[in-house]
Amino acid sequence: MDILTGNELLSGATVYLDTEGRWVEDLQAARIFLPEEAEARDAAIAATKKTGRILSLEVEAVKLVDRVVVPLRIRERIRAAGPTAPAFERQHLDEDSHVSI
Repeated sequence: MDILTGNELLSGATVYLDTEGRWVEDLQAARIFLPEEAEARDAAIAATKKTGRILSLEVEAVKLVDRVVVPLRIRERIRAAGPTAPAFERQHLDEDSHVSI
């Protein structure tokens, strides 16, 4: 089982793709892709890359423990627990918003 995770461009917040195709901060809301859904997972990755809004996009292996999503890698468990440094207020972009570089 896999989830998609990355960092939001403006805030750097750790985010997860949910079942509605939105990027959310709650690991427990993440869409779980089963092995037979690899094509859908890869399509979601391609669509996300086109937006340029999510950086460090990764496929993360997870397991369910008593209906709780638990990442297999310790790195992702740390990221899911929240920042280890002071957090900045997250900026939410609308579909028509853009970032000047």
